[in-house]
Amino acid sequence: MKFHVGRDVFSEAVSFVVKLLPQRNPQPILAGVLIEAGDDGLSLSAFDYEASARTTIEASVDEPGTILVHGRLLSDIASRLPNAPIQVEVEDDGIALTCGSARFMLASMPVQEYPAIPEVTGESGLVPAEDFATAISQVAFAASRDDVTPVLTGVQLEVSGTQLSLVATDRYRVALRDIPWDSGSAASEESTSALVPARTLTEVGKTFSHGGEISISFSGSGDREIIAFTSGDKTVTSLLIKGNFPPVRRLFPEQTEHHAVVNTADLAEAVRRVSLVLDRSAPLRFTFTGDSVSMDASGTEQARANESVEATLVGEDVTLGLNPQYLLEALGAVRSEFTRITFTSAENQNKLSPVLITPQTSVEKGGEDTFRYLLQPNLLLR
Repeated sequence: MKFHVGRDVFSEAVSFVVKLLPQRNPQPILAGVLIEAGDDGLSLSAFDYEASARTTIEASVDEPGTILVHGRLLSDIASRLPNAPIQVEVEDDGIALTCGSARFMLASMPVQEYPAIPEVTGESGLVPAEDFATAISQVAFAASRDDVTPVLTGVQLEVSGTQLSLVATDRYRVALRDIPWDSGSAASEESTSALVPARTLTEVGKTFSHGGEISISFSGSGDREIIAFTSGDKTVTSLLIKGNFPPVRRLFPEQTEHHAVVNTADLAEAVRRVSLVLDRSAPLRFTFTGDSVSMDASGTEQARANESVEATLVGEDVTLGLNPQYLLEALGAVRSEFTRITFTSAENQNKLSPVLITPQTSVEKGGEDTFRYLLQPNLLLR
C-alpha cells in the first residue's frame, strides 16, 4: 500500500477516530487504527466493541491496501509533523511515514485479527447539530459516574413523533431536554428509545457541534443493539446499555405556582463564593424570601460564609439545603439570563420535595420549556 495525503487532513482524521478509544485497552489489537486506501481515498476506523469511529478523507492512492497501526502513537506523530504532504508506504520491515525531512517506521498490526466495524441500517432521523450538541451538554453531566448501576451511567434518547428527548439521572437529580426530530417520509407513531453511554454521547456532541445536521440511526437486536451518529464524512457508533431506565418523567410536577426567579450569573457567583467554606459533601442552606435569596454555609475550622442576591418569590418563604455543585451545573445548563426555581409539593409531608429549575427570559417572562432539571434537596442539620 502507498498513498499521499495532506498533513492537516490526515492529523484531524486520526485524532477523530482515536478519541473514543480507552487510554488502556485490555486487547492490544483494539488500540489500532484501521486505514483502508482505495479509489475513493482513505477510510480510517477505530473500534473497541463498545464504540467505533469512522471517517473518509481525500488522498492520492498509488497502491490500494489495508493497514492497522497503533492509533494513539500515530495521532501523536501526525499532530507534530512539519507543514508538508505525508507519504505512507508499506515496506518489508513495517510502515514508513514520511513528511518533509521527518521519517518514521511504525510496526504493522495484524489486520486479519481486527474485528469488523459495525454497520447500522435501521430506522434513522435528523437533528440540528448545534441543538443536539447543546442538549447533550445540558443533560449528560447528570448521569451517574458509578458503574455499579450501569443504566444510570447513560443518557436515554427517546423519539416520539417530531421530538427527540434526552434524559439523564443519578437518583439525586434529573435533567431533560427536548429538540426537534425529523424522520422524513419514514415518520412513525411508535416511540423509539436508546440508552447511550454518557461518555460516548459527550464526545459526539463535541465532535459534531458544527456539522449542520446529524443523522441518528438505530439498529441491531438482543445484546448487540447499537446507535450511529453521522455528520458529513464522520460516523460514530455506540453499543447501547442494556436495562430499564427509571421512569423519571413522572417526577416532573404539573403545578408550578410556588417559585422564585433569580439572575443566573449572580446566583452562580454567590454559590461559588459561599460554598468555599463547606465540606465537600455538605449542603448549602438557601432561604428564599420576597425579594432575595440568602445563602449560609458553616465549614470546618469555624469558617462561615453568607451572601444574598436579589430574587422575586411567588408564594411562601422557603428554606432548604441543596448540593452546591449540582446547583451550579444546573445554572450552567439553563443558558438564560434568569433562572426559575420552582418548589414542588409532595403528598408525604415528611419527605423533601425536589426543586424544578428552568430557564427564564426575564423576571416576568418564562423561557422555553425544552429544558428542565429536578434537584433533590438535602437534609439540613438544626
